Amino acid sequence: MNFDARTAKGLTPGQHITFNNYPGLRLTASVSVRTWIYRYKSPVDNRMRQTAIGHWPAMSFPAAIIVWEDLRVQRDKGIDSALEIKQLRNKQREEDEALRVAELQLTYTLRLLCDDYLDGHVKIHRAIKGAIEIERMFNTMLGEAADLPAVAITRSIAFDLIQSFSAAAPVQAAKLRCELGAAWDYALDAGRLPDTSANWWRLILRGKVRSKGKSISGEKIGTIKRVLTDVEVGQLLRWLPNFSQRLEDVLALYLWTAARGAEICAMMGSEIKEEDGQVWWVIPKAKTKNARHENATDQRTPLFGMALTIVTRRKQLYGDGYLFPSKLIGRPINQKTIQEQVYCHQPYSQVRPQHFPNRLPVSHWSPHDLRRTARTALAKLGCPDVVAEMILGHMLSGIVGTYNLHKYDQEKKEWLKKLSDHWSGLVV
Repeated sequence: MNFDARTAKGLTPGQHITFNNYPGLRLTASVSVRTWIYRYKSPVDNRMRQTAIGHWPAMSFPAAIIVWEDLRVQRDKGIDSALEIKQLRNKQREEDEALRVAELQLTYTLRLLCDDYLDGHVKIHRAIKGAIEIERMFNTMLGEAADLPAVAITRSIAFDLIQSFSAAAPVQAAKLRCELGAAWDYALDAGRLPDTSANWWRLILRGKVRSKGKSISGEKIGTIKRVLTDVEVGQLLRWLPNFSQRLEDVLALYLWTAARGAEICAMMGSEIKEEDGQVWWVIPKAKTKNARHENATDQRTPLFGMALTIVTRRKQLYGDGYLFPSKLIGRPINQKTIQEQVYCHQPYSQVRPQHFPNRLPVSHWSPHDLRRTARTALAKLGCPDVVAEMILGHMLSGIVGTYNLHKYDQEKKEWLKKLSDHWSGLVV
């Protein structure tokens, strides 16, 4: 048909006009405009394509014909103008996106990367105590590298950062290296770093950041794991009343239950249960170190001897609440407080000696060594390893842990009773 202005004005959205003498040329209508379109079969891939020429009435019919003729000539020469425009547009979009990403990467510092790791993973999947420690490391140990763009971290920068702590604090240096490696993997998985970014934290100083053991009064004592002998345990038990009642009770529970310090400090009266004449301390799974394991269960510990006496006495005082409350209402005593008070009573301690005149007769040990001492004593008494590990609250490893779901309650009663009798015999 020939072009008719009245017909063009009367088009409703979605309608179009074609022209017999100009194949492929059409005028299409949308809600607000009338657009000249050239529709054709691509000489490149034989697919139908169309390209906009201009808007009517700003572009007249004769003007549209001129453009249509140029596009038709290009098509006859094997040029797909719409495809070229699309490719150019895509290329420009990719370049703009690459520029945007590059600008973001320059502002995405190591500190921001660590914050993303803390918020997106650590604070969700780690225990509160561990999350606080990792955040403390990032706040105090990143130094000037914290403000560098993450993509600018080179192998030498990563090496220098970890090496700066490896001599004075090798354990902390190794932990920082490990957590930064995990943070880097998190950022790569989240697409916040280029896929080609190397995780230098995983590669530098592998196996070379090791503890040389702790020092006491300037003397290296190595990395040996301390276990108290029976003679030392007897001396310590007779000396315990020199501590405060709270500290004496916590240390005794280490030996009588072989529990973790954090579990003892957070013990609640509501966790003490009596079943068929036996008193049990039932630690909820959520409060144990195994909370992240799906197959883990509540930790059940039978109480005998001094442990039963301590728990009964403190439950009468504090009811179902925390049996070792802190000065903060509704909070238990911090495990670190126990460690610090023991240290202050060591013969070599220089912390306010006027406030701690009483010195321990057995030195060079920490509260956690008492848990290790209890485990060693169980082995000496003949307790099977699997029972001793269940008493400690360890999950059985490998295929044994998968198929052996026995709770070992009777075995725990048998061997913790023997352990209680053994410790009681040393007090005399």
